[in-house]
Amino acid sequence: MIPIPPAASAVGSVLPPREAALMEAAQNLEAVFLAEMLQSAGLGQTSESFGGGAGEQQFGSFLIQEQAKYIVKGGGIGLAQSLFEALKAQENDI
Repeated sequence: MIPIPPAASAVGSVLPPREAALMEAAQNLEAVFLAEMLQSAGLGQTSESFGGGAGEQQFGSFLIQEQAKYIVKGGGIGLAQSLFEALKAQENDI
């Protein structure tokens, strides 16, 4: 999986290394979730008249994964932030 750029907090400063790693993990998980949702929604499916063949079927998932990463990079759906807060809270409780 291609890493998403380092996370910044709401005020724009770079997070401490441990929190940045948690945010990156949360963003990667959100990207995987979004890729599955996009694939289930039929994104990337071509009509029979174009017929991209086996290559299109095999490599179409890479396009969907990249699109999901760009959605996350653009702010996503908020799942990464929720996961980050939960992971951070769990880490602080340990």
